[in-house]
Amino acid sequence: MSVSAVHGTLSSLKSCQAELGTGMDIVTDVAMDLVETRGRCPHDAMMLECARLDREINNFVDIVQMLRLEPPDAMFDLSAKVKQQFSERIAQLSDADLHKHPKVIAFKESIESSVSQANQESAENVEELDEDIAVTQSQVNFTCPLTQVEMENPVKNKKCNHHYDKNAILGLIKTRNSQKKKCRCPVVGCANTDVRPSDLIQDQLLWRRIQSYRRQSNKT
Repeated sequence: MSVSAVHGTLSSLKSCQAELGTGMDIVTDVAMDLVETRGRCPHDAMMLECARLDREINNFVDIVQMLRLEPPDAMFDLSAKVKQQFSERIAQLSDADLHKHPKVIAFKESIESSVSQANQESAENVEELDEDIAVTQSQVNFTCPLTQVEMENPVKNKKCNHHYDKNAILGLIKTRNSQKKKCRCPVVGCANTDVRPSDLIQDQLLWRRIQSYRRQSNKT
């Protein structure tokens, strides 16, 4: 197998992985619609299968990149080595670990939040808040602590549970890392002194609430 062929394969797999991530976000969105309209969510198995495929791509890419470091003459039997090591590694993996996939975790949290919200709305019978207070509260909930504007792509920090706009927090992390420093959570009073990209989870439920709020605002 030629070096150019290896590069092409890895590039294609990474593109496929990006599309897979987008697909998992779409599944989450559809599942939340089903919870809101029908009170049920049949998409758990689909998310786990997507997580399995994503995990397999990660392992395959990792093995190929590792074997690429071997002497050039070893490239002739690269395909056979990749197949063997891939089979061995996959055999050692547990399906239980699929539930730890970041997007599966985000999926479950989004569904649980949707169910909780639906139950709360149907069970509670409270007085409506003053319109101005409600609008102000919504704007506060949707405002990024970094940009001080409404979030476009909200993510939640799984360590401290604070929300930020994805591009804003990733930009801050990159800047702090380039200065050889840790990134502190920008929310005032938060004790989290080391925010990392791996801590961030896409919050589909909050994104939907922001979109709903915008549609309601446009009508008034």
